[in-house]
Amino acid sequence: MAFDPASLRYNEAGLIPAIAQATDGTVLMMAWMNADAVARTLETGRVTYWSRSRQSFWVKGETSGHVQRLIEMRVDCDRDCLLMLVEQEGPACHTNRRSCFYTAIRDGAEVEIMAPMAG
Repeated sequence: MAFDPASLRYNEAGLIPAIAQATDGTVLMMAWMNADAVARTLETGRVTYWSRSRQSFWVKGETSGHVQRLIEMRVDCDRDCLLMLVEQEGPACHTNRRSCFYTAIRDGAEVEIMAPMAG
């Protein structure tokens, strides 16, 4: 059966959360997509998000060079969240870290568990 981005369950703003995961299993980031961003990602193979602050498309790596190439898009059981399996060039986080999830809560304290990447 052919996939239709309109078949997904978007929130009241027309957005769906998209989690980017590297091929080694590392969860890199979460961002939002609308139906057009989903379609563009599938058409181009370059992961395209919807920037809520800029109200525009955001092709990951377009300005930073830290490109995400889509390997596979997966839909969760409720059709209201996406998992992007990606090949990530360089850091995924705007803080220059491999992952946006670089802070852990341990024994009631925030602990930085990942330093920015060199370069």
